[in-house]
Amino acid sequence: MTETEALEEQRKQDEIDFHNNRDIDQRNMEREAFLKKYPNKGFYSTVEKSTNYWRNTIREECKGKKVLDYCCGAGGNSRFVAACGAQVTGIDLSDSEIETAKRLANEEGLSKNTEFVVMDAEKTSFENETFDMIICSGVLHHVDLDVAYKELNRVLKPGGKLVCIEALGHNPIIRQYRKSTPHLRTPWEVDHILKTKDINKGKKYFHSLNVKYFHLASILAIPFRRRFFFKPLLSFLNGIDEILLRIPGIRLMAWQCIFIYTK
Repeated sequence: MTETEALEEQRKQDEIDFHNNRDIDQRNMEREAFLKKYPNKGFYSTVEKSTNYWRNTIREECKGKKVLDYCCGAGGNSRFVAACGAQVTGIDLSDSEIETAKRLANEEGLSKNTEFVVMDAEKTSFENETFDMIICSGVLHHVDLDVAYKELNRVLKPGGKLVCIEALGHNPIIRQYRKSTPHLRTPWEVDHILKTKDINKGKKYFHSLNVKYFHLASILAIPFRRRFFFKPLLSFLNGIDEILLRIPGIRLMAWQCIFIYTK
């Protein structure tokens, strides 16, 4: 094994260990204790707007389709897509999360139209042009992006869509928070949050790129997520974001973006 190959294997093992441990913690810890250990998970109380937009985009087109949930984690998005009438395959390196995904799909009566497999997302075993749609949620900063785009293109059918919701890496304040909390993420992740140039790399393999930006002013609601006025405050700040994130330079400061490629 070359030094490069050894580093690649270590990167993937780091991902497995981190996500296995976090999944075990989530299953075994009380919610408050889990959020104390992983406080960044509480921040997602502000992302309803982007999540709804992403899921509505998928819902409109997934019924009756074969969908790949790329790096599916515990399978929450897989179950959503399956409930919308798709046949879903979820893959992930984390064997613990795959077992959780199988269990939860079975509990929700979705095991017939879901399949979960431990698999290297950069070297999948699928045939060419297997899937009508591929979904990604906060995963592309965990993989070698050039390798991943090539593999995503290979397994997606012509005319199929790659629908991604991902964190952005331009905002210096958010970037500093990530660097100051290394225990909340893998070593690879912190330096590979997507920037515009990373999204644009996909143009080599796909076309018809559409990008929408979310969460800048709305981040200010995070400290108040347990207060009675949180929802109206978040709604107000989301309205401000509607204005701010239309401005080209400012929108790059957003926390998240949704981008859609067509093959």
